[in-house]
Amino acid sequence: MATLKELAALVGGKVVGDEQLEVTRVAPLGAARPGDVTFVASPKHLAGLKGTQASAVILFPGADSGPLPAIVCDNPYLAFAKVLTHLQVRRPAPRGILPGAQVAGSAQLAADVTIHPGCVVGERVHIGAGTILYPNVVIYDDVVIGDDCTLHAGVIVREGCRIGHRVILQPGAIIGSDGFGFAPDGERYFKIPQVGIVEIEDDVEIGSATCVDRAALGVTRIRRGVKIDNLVQIAHNVVVGEDTVIVAQVGIAGSTEIGRHCTFGGQSGTAGHLKIGDHVTVGGRGAVAGHVQSKKIISGTPAIDHQDWLKASLVFAKLPELRREINRLKRQLDELTDKMKES
Repeated sequence: MATLKELAALVGGKVVGDEQLEVTRVAPLGAARPGDVTFVASPKHLAGLKGTQASAVILFPGADSGPLPAIVCDNPYLAFAKVLTHLQVRRPAPRGILPGAQVAGSAQLAADVTIHPGCVVGERVHIGAGTILYPNVVIYDDVVIGDDCTLHAGVIVREGCRIGHRVILQPGAIIGSDGFGFAPDGERYFKIPQVGIVEIEDDVEIGSATCVDRAALGVTRIRRGVKIDNLVQIAHNVVVGEDTVIVAQVGIAGSTEIGRHCTFGGQSGTAGHLKIGDHVTVGGRGAVAGHVQSKKIISGTPAIDHQDWLKASLVFAKLPELRREINRLKRQLDELTDKMKES
């Protein structure tokens, strides 16, 4: 429970109405009940305030909350996330090494860790304070994991990989599996040993069933603040820059370097050995085939400037009609040419 005054201080907002009003949880407009705080981040949703039973609302400047007390702030969506975390997210109390976990004698575990049943922690592993390993997490030898990390059920971190502080790995994420490297040997292929590692910096979150491959040589690096969705493939020796967001089913091919604060829409991807600048946005299903300068928005296959892609996409449905028209004009031109030759 918290007062609106306390929550406004948390999010840098201003209270309109009863600042001592207490709320206990965050709820959407339609499902909110007395004691709840709801939020409206867009003018198109303001009409929903008329029917809500919430006790208070988080709003953007200039919006009318009617009779409801409100917390007014510049970024209601961010404020919603902070208030939700404050009211309803509690980190579990540390429980130590639980029965059924297998931890190597040479592993070094800091204070307040939790290792659930079914976990396997290899030799010379270092795990920082407050980190939680949920059931069936497997940590290979020589891995380093920082403080306050959360590794959900079924995560695998292979040998030598390094994970920073406050990293979240969702269920089934695989960190440090072999990169896809094979040298042609006639009609066969010789496996190229993948002897590098993966380094994940602080405050990264990686989604369920996402794979980040270890480098063939050197490091595959996920820099600070990166957020990666489910079912993403990050190949060997890739570098993903700070605060980049990669949505579901994206594939980044080997040795590509992505700048900071980029966004990759769902099912987009890149060829290998590319350099993507800072603040680049790739639309959903965009296929990046060449280097991209900073501050570009691109879409399509192959990916081109987004505005050009929008114009081109308007034409696609008309291509059969345009083809017929071009063939008709060609026949007319041929007939005129023949007549000119005869005359």
